[in-house]
Amino acid sequence: MTGRRGGRPLVPAYLSTGGVARPSRSHLERLSVLTRGGGPAPADLPAAQAALLEELGHGSLTVVEAAALLRLPVSAVLVLAADLLDRDLVLARAPIPPARRFDPDLLKRVADGLRDLKHR
Repeated sequence: MTGRRGGRPLVPAYLSTGGVARPSRSHLERLSVLTRGGGPAPADLPAAQAALLEELGHGSLTVVEAAALLRLPVSAVLVLAADLLDRDLVLARAPIPPARRFDPDLLKRVADGLRDLKHR
């Protein structure tokens, strides 16, 4: 896709998904991690899907990272990724859960201990 001066693509995002508005897989999220599958890409793959596969050839990406690299909305990349998942060209795993919060009392004791070491 060629861009304009403002950096926005000339082709509307819904055309990159073939007019599909919703992904076929509801479990995909913005932070789902996408990895390229082992199979070769078919020759008849649409340009946006081929671009996504090319980006995944460099390593795993979250959906939002892929959207930023492709300069497409996250919703469009969700549709593209779901279609590639259906064709077994991409693997997806759930987002990495956020780490549990530390105990505030433990953090305070560590900070106090570091201050004591500094003043010795």
